[in-house]
Amino acid sequence: MSGAALGLEIVFVFFLALFLLHRYGDFKKQHRLVIIATLLAWYLCFLIVFILPLDVSTTIYNRCKLAVNSSPAESNGSYVTLAPSKQKCFKPWSYIPDGIMPIFWRVVYWTSQFLTWILLPFMQSYARSGGFSITGKIKTALIENAIYYGTYLLIFGAFLIYVAVNPNFNLQWNQLQTIGIAAANTWGLFLLVLLLGYGLVEIPRSHWNGAKRGYLLMKTYFKAAKLMTEKADAEENLEDIMEEVRKVSESIKYNHPLRKCVDTILKKCPTEYQERMGRNMDDYEDFDERQNSYPSEKSLAKLHKQVIYSVQRHRRTQVQWQILLEQAFYLEDVAKNESSATRQFVHTFHSQEPENKIIQYFYTPTVEWYWECLLRPWFYRVLAVVLATFSVIVVWSECTFFSTKPVLSLFAVFIQLAEKTYNYIYIEMACFLTIFFLSICVYSTVFRIRVFNYYYLASHHQTDAYSLLFSGMLFCRLTPPLCLNFLGLTHMDATISHKNTQPTAYTSIMGSMRVLSFIADGFYIYYPMLVVILCIATYFSLGTRCLNLLGFQQFMGDSEMTSDLIDEGKELIRREKRKRQRQEEGENRRREWKERYGNREDSTRSRAVHTDQKESSFSETNANRPLSKYTRSNGRTERDRIELLQDAEPLDFNADSVNDDPLESDSGRYQPGGRYLSMSRSKIFDDV
Repeated sequence: MSGAALGLEIVFVFFLALFLLHRYGDFKKQHRLVIIATLLAWYLCFLIVFILPLDVSTTIYNRCKLAVNSSPAESNGSYVTLAPSKQKCFKPWSYIPDGIMPIFWRVVYWTSQFLTWILLPFMQSYARSGGFSITGKIKTALIENAIYYGTYLLIFGAFLIYVAVNPNFNLQWNQLQTIGIAAANTWGLFLLVLLLGYGLVEIPRSHWNGAKRGYLLMKTYFKAAKLMTEKADAEENLEDIMEEVRKVSESIKYNHPLRKCVDTILKKCPTEYQERMGRNMDDYEDFDERQNSYPSEKSLAKLHKQVIYSVQRHRRTQVQWQILLEQAFYLEDVAKNESSATRQFVHTFHSQEPENKIIQYFYTPTVEWYWECLLRPWFYRVLAVVLATFSVIVVWSECTFFSTKPVLSLFAVFIQLAEKTYNYIYIEMACFLTIFFLSICVYSTVFRIRVFNYYYLASHHQTDAYSLLFSGMLFCRLTPPLCLNFLGLTHMDATISHKNTQPTAYTSIMGSMRVLSFIADGFYIYYPMLVVILCIATYFSLGTRCLNLLGFQQFMGDSEMTSDLIDEGKELIRREKRKRQRQEEGENRRREWKERYGNREDSTRSRAVHTDQKESSFSETNANRPLSKYTRSNGRTERDRIELLQDAEPLDFNADSVNDDPLESDSGRYQPGGRYLSMSRSKIFDDV
């Protein structure tokens, strides 16, 4: 099993990152470089989280080997080993051979840092640029990132000057590398604590509120009202942008040198607008003969950028509106089915997407009723209690992890108890659950936050390229300090435990933070304590209340504005529900009409075809044997044939062809007189 666990997790994490990216991104419409860069950033960050527990178990095993091979107080190189226990050191099932983990962490860490500080910011500006050529987009991206890169160079220069002025340090390459890592981790830790304080409270609370059907339904109504406003604003903005595009398209004709830029803009417009604009563009005019002011290429690039943004926003709001309607309809169905006596879940509307037959076989209406109406609320309550317990443990450990005698961090206590018995499976599970919960609290906040319309991760393939790249930047900046914070909570970091023991391979890549003592002994230890204040502020919804006061409507149960938006959203959902019901009733009536009269129409059509065949054969018979039509044997057959022809009367009736004897017509076709004889032969179609 040597290295097998590492290989399995590498493959598993890749498909996990690919699945999440497919949920939020659009592989068909977005540029391949954007997809590859975002996938690589997400993959490397998730990989650090999943591989770190294996590094911890391997480090504990290596410490055990050093303790067995040395005396109780013997110094082994730069590390001091502990007294060996009487138990034999057992190799963990996920043991990774020496030399693999340092190389692995070095590649993963520096690749992620290159992505987050250099490549992804440049690709962000490149993706949002409205340029019409690769050179123009690169130029715009470099100009936009000049201030960005200059700021970070200034910060790094400040750290460099501090170390150079301090006489206790001799500048070396390893120390410069440590300064860069410390600067990046300091920025990441600052943002990490903010996101962690929100997630530690909001995740358990959201699951607890998930058990309240009335709460979820009211919040869905609130979201519907806000989304309808955003949807109307997006449609209005798209109309305004399309009007500008139309004016530009009409002013710049086909022989203008900027016409290629206009054609590029038109390709980004919706199909209906392209067809509407292309109707009046058949004329060819010489632009030199007209003294009109034409837009410049710079203004066209700005318009191109606005078109991309407005089309993406319009499409996103349309998809989100349909998804929100399905959620609202389903929550209303759950509220209705709670009092069902048959204990079978009944849907108001059938699902528009085809259901999997396997899921449909096991997830029957009875099973769905028991899950949605009975089991799911209790499951969410139990899960909320478990998550709240984890949150309390994390907050306590964040405030006490610097204490080594006695050890107050609960995560450090759990790991040290397992280390005494060398229970590697328990160590890996404890480490994985701890870092996984911390990652969920941080990453879920990244997926939830929304910075106006510039950064927003929307599911169902509705996230734009800028937001995907920005999320990759955040993940790459948050994951290294998150892992260092986890190692500090478990006292696996020598900087925190103050023990000269063998460090983990991940800590060895980070370098010794003793180069910057005010960061290692001050900021890294005391700043995470602010998570307590942030948790209290999140519990009392101080941020939500501040946003509400600033005019950004947030869901608050005691707010009058929230009640008004709930009523508005409820009316919108009711209106959409009536519209959906009318559509389904119309489809049902058409289906019933087709089932009832479809066979009759088919039989009538086949009978008409059969009648035409009989007419042709009858004409041939009359032409070949004219005397036989008056015989007695054929009389009844011909009369029956006449009656059939009378039912299949053609629409192009001509009254001039009416004869006294229907059998004396040249064509052999019967022309009924009856109801058409009262019409004027010359003015039949005067009313048409």
